[in-house]
Amino acid sequence: MAEAVRAGETEHHGLRGTIGVPGIVFLVVASAAPLTAIGGALPVMLAIGNGAGTPSAYLVVALVLLLFSVGYAAMSRHVTDTGAFFAFVTRGLGRRAGLGSAGLALLTYTAVQAAVYGLAAATLQGLVVQYGGPDLPWWLWALVLVAVVAVLGYRNIDLGAKVLGVLLVLEIGIVAALTVAIFVKGGPEGTSLTSFEPSSFSSGSPGIALMFAIASFIGFEATSIYGEEARDPRRTVPIATYVAVVLIGVFYALASWAIVTAVGPSQVQSVAGEHIGDLVVGVVSGQYLGSFGDHVLPVLLFTSLFAALLSFHNAISRYFFALGRDGALPSALARTHARHRSPHTGSLTQTATAVIVLAAFALAGADPVAQLFTWMSGLATVSVVTLMLLACTAVLVFFARTRLDRRVWNTRVAPALGGIGLLGILVTVLANFTTLIAGSSALAGFFVALVVLAFVAGAAAATRPPRPAEDGTAPRTTPVP
Repeated sequence: MAEAVRAGETEHHGLRGTIGVPGIVFLVVASAAPLTAIGGALPVMLAIGNGAGTPSAYLVVALVLLLFSVGYAAMSRHVTDTGAFFAFVTRGLGRRAGLGSAGLALLTYTAVQAAVYGLAAATLQGLVVQYGGPDLPWWLWALVLVAVVAVLGYRNIDLGAKVLGVLLVLEIGIVAALTVAIFVKGGPEGTSLTSFEPSSFSSGSPGIALMFAIASFIGFEATSIYGEEARDPRRTVPIATYVAVVLIGVFYALASWAIVTAVGPSQVQSVAGEHIGDLVVGVVSGQYLGSFGDHVLPVLLFTSLFAALLSFHNAISRYFFALGRDGALPSALARTHARHRSPHTGSLTQTATAVIVLAAFALAGADPVAQLFTWMSGLATVSVVTLMLLACTAVLVFFARTRLDRRVWNTRVAPALGGIGLLGILVTVLANFTTLIAGSSALAGFFVALVVLAFVAGAAAATRPPRPAEDGTAPRTTPVP
C-alpha cells in the first residue's frame, strides 16, 4: 500500500478533507465572484434592468434562497454526498430524476465556467497589455488559466480552499473599502433608501435584475458538495448554507446600494448605460479611491475571476466523482488519489471538457466577452434555476414520504415558499432570456433546448444499474439519529 501511495497510483477511497464552515463559505462566495458581479454584472443590471431598484433584486433572491435553504439544510442531515443536488433529487424523486438533475448541474457549471474563462482571459489580456506585455490572443491566456486551475484542482481540497481564502479576502476587502468610502463621502444626491422602495424595484425591467441576481448565487450548493470533506458535515453544511446565502445577499445589496449612491438614484440608469464597461472599475473607483482604485481594482477583478474558476472546477470534478460512484458514468471517475484523496480523475476530465469548449469558441472566432461570456452565462442561469426548483421539490417529497423530520416549517412551509419563489424567478428568466443572449430568438431557443437535452440525457443514464454498495463506491448517507 505504501508503494502505491508513493507511486501516485489510485484506488477507490472516500473523499477526505478537514474543511470547516469558513472554508466552505469561502468556496461558495468565491463561486459568486463578488467583484465580478459588482464590477461586471451590476452596471448591466443598472442600465437595462430596474436602475436604482437593483439592490432590492439581490435581497429578493436572497430571501427566496433562504427559504429554500431551510429544507435543504434539514435534508443535508440525512444525505451527505458530494453529488449535492444530484443526491438530494435522487433521494426525493428517484434515480432517473436525480441523474437528470446531474445532467443539469454539469451543464450549469460547465457553461458558467466557460463564461468565466472568457471574461478572465480577456481581463488578463488587458492587464498584460496595460503594463507593457505582449498582446497575445485571449485563448492563449485561457489555456494558461486552465493549466493553473488543473494543478490546484488535482490536489486536496484544503489547498484550494486556502488559495481561495486569500483571494477572497482581498476581493471583499477592496469592494468593502469602496463601499465605505462612498457612504463616508456621500453621493451627489446624498444617501437615501430609494433603492429599497417597492416602486423602485418594480420600475424598468425588474426581471432582468432578478436574472442577473440569481446568476450571482450560482455555486451556493457547494455547501453540500464538500460535505464529505468537512470535519462534521451534519453541523457544517447547514451553518455554511445559511451563512453563505446571507453573506452573499447582504454584501451585494450593500455594494450595489453604494454604487447607486455614488452616481445618484435619479441618474444611475443613464450613467450606467454610458459606462457599462467601466462604471465601477473606473468611474466610481477613480472618484472615491483615486489612482489606488484604478490600479488595484482591475487586478483584483482578475483574481476574483480566477477564484470562481477554481471553485467551479472543484464542483464539476466532484459531480463526475459522484456519478462515477453511482454507476451512471465510468467507474474510473469514482477513483480518488492515493495521497491527496481528491477526485483527481474527475478533475482531469473536467479540465479536458473546459479545453474542448474553449477551443470551439476560439476556432469559431468568437469574442470572449460579447459571445462566450454572455451566451454561456445565459445558459447557466436557465439551467441552475431549473436545477434548484427540482431540488426544492425533492426536499418536499423526501420529508413527506419518510417523516424523518416532523418540523412543519423546515420540511413543508419554507421549502414550498422557496419553490414558489424559484418558479416565479424561472418564469421571469425565460421571459427575459432573449435579452440576456443578445436578442436572438433562435439562439435563445437553442439554449433552452440544451437545458432540456441535458436533463433527458442524464435521466437516460438511469438505464445503467447503480453500483453496488459493497464495492465501496456507493453514495454515502448520514445515519438518522
